[in-house]
Amino acid sequence: MSEHTEVFIIGAGAAGLMCAITAGQRGRKVILVDHANRIGKKILMSGGGHCNFTNLSVGATNYLSANRHFAKSALARYTPENFIELVDKYQIAYHEKEAGQLFCDGSSKQIVALLAEECHAAHVDIHTQCSIISCKKEGDIFHIESNQGNFSAESLIIATGGLSIPSLGASGFGYELGQQFGHSLQNTRPGLVPLTLTGRTHEPFSGLAGVSIGSAETHFNKQHFRAGLLFTHRGLSGPAILQISSFWQEGKALEIDLLPELDVYAYLRQLKMEKPQSFLKSILSEILPNRLAQAMCDLYWHNQPLATYPDLELASIAQKLQQWSILPSGTEGYRKAEVTLGGINTAELSSSSMESRIVPGLYFIGEVVDVTGWLGGYNFQWAWASGSAAGNHA
Repeated sequence: MSEHTEVFIIGAGAAGLMCAITAGQRGRKVILVDHANRIGKKILMSGGGHCNFTNLSVGATNYLSANRHFAKSALARYTPENFIELVDKYQIAYHEKEAGQLFCDGSSKQIVALLAEECHAAHVDIHTQCSIISCKKEGDIFHIESNQGNFSAESLIIATGGLSIPSLGASGFGYELGQQFGHSLQNTRPGLVPLTLTGRTHEPFSGLAGVSIGSAETHFNKQHFRAGLLFTHRGLSGPAILQISSFWQEGKALEIDLLPELDVYAYLRQLKMEKPQSFLKSILSEILPNRLAQAMCDLYWHNQPLATYPDLELASIAQKLQQWSILPSGTEGYRKAEVTLGGINTAELSSSSMESRIVPGLYFIGEVVDVTGWLGGYNFQWAWASGSAAGNHA
């Protein structure tokens, strides 16, 4: 004997919750299941526990996908303002951190509580610790077998996320299900992830763990990001690194401007005139963290008084600091990645409803789809928007 519902959603993360709320508000009978012991686990740990729930400026250009236009439709129909209205409805205090990023003043728990309350109001039936054993479609009906019994549904929505942060239970379940139903995958890899350095590349900087730069600019191909940078025990992290990691290709060097707000050559020439007897290391320590200045000096230059450097050499020093080329050995992998790049091929989905073009009634939303946002609230906005699109159609 199976329980019948109109909409069955697998995955109670940001996208699944928004989809359940939207479908429930339309009067659809909705069952939402998750294998974890509570809903919204990834939301709870996001933004350092403060949940960067959206960004004030969102467009398709803030996302990586094999089809860069795919996200436009859903993002246009459920905007950051729509989610902010919901946050205001629950009187959750928030602030803009930088570049449009909105965070809760209090805790991520407030966002999960908001979504839980909206689910309750929309009569969504939530099952936690519910593991799916099998899914199949017979005629127009999906049949789902789980450890909590059997279900049947007219619409099946996959909101199972990607491979990032396996400690929270992430798995490739959604990809496998997609392939079972005939969908293809764009190759998956970790995104928004720290980069690692090894061997000779890492050695000179191995003592810099914990050293940070408030503003650095990372470059790879034609993409660049200006934000904070952090040296770690294993390599490089911080927002500027996480952002560029989604674009970086293994085996290739990336370029870092350690002082993007300064014309370093002009600065060094000026100080050569004003403080000719000052040593390079002490001058660099005034504009870079002391340990980093020392490491750069030890690796690349003799530490001499500025007066002894010809202008051509000062230009070379400035270029090294503003176009520092470094070859990462790899990434910290899914263990530390905030998102998964790639996923269900968007060519096989409707951009307005997220419905499969292969199997009617089957939908894919959120991170499981080949749409990956930049750091800064963009992935949550994609979850809200794609969840809303499917919820309005299922």
